[in-house]
Amino acid sequence: MTASRDPALEAWRINARVSAFLVENLPDAIWASGLPRSPRRTIRSIAAHLHNCRLMWMRSLGAGPGVRVPAAVDPRTAARHDVVTALDASGRAILSMLEAGQENGGEFPGVSSTFVWGAIPRQVALFVGYALSHEAHHRGQLLVMSRELGHRLPAKVVGGLWQWSSRLKESRPKRAAGT
Repeated sequence: MTASRDPALEAWRINARVSAFLVENLPDAIWASGLPRSPRRTIRSIAAHLHNCRLMWMRSLGAGPGVRVPAAVDPRTAARHDVVTALDASGRAILSMLEAGQENGGEFPGVSSTFVWGAIPRQVALFVGYALSHEAHHRGQLLVMSRELGHRLPAKVVGGLWQWSSRLKESRPKRAAGT
């Protein structure tokens, strides 16, 4: 099995694309909105949090293989396009980190303890489960917040979160003609 078809890596590809897909489809009208009882926690800040957490993971687990950590986004000011672009970049960087771990027998190279930062597993398959759970939690928050703010997302968007084969196809690099 090639590293690019490894089930753990494919799961990450799908997850990363699902997160970007949701952020792409959030209504402009609520991008800067927070809930009335929690105004500092905005749609924008949660979307930025997805990317910025990935950076923390890369600093902890990607240092050994030398994964280049993309720039953070400001959770108070980032435009949606910037967050989507950042999610694409961090999704690819995490994939590089995962590939390095799989090439190292399933363990992230250069990480000495079983768990970093107390909870983040250093074993690739366990980390993928951890990361997917984290991002799914925040995608759920974004869906609920959208609804609470009076913007129920269209069925094609909500259903699109579960169209894993479509999101996987979107996540793969495009082949050049004739290859």
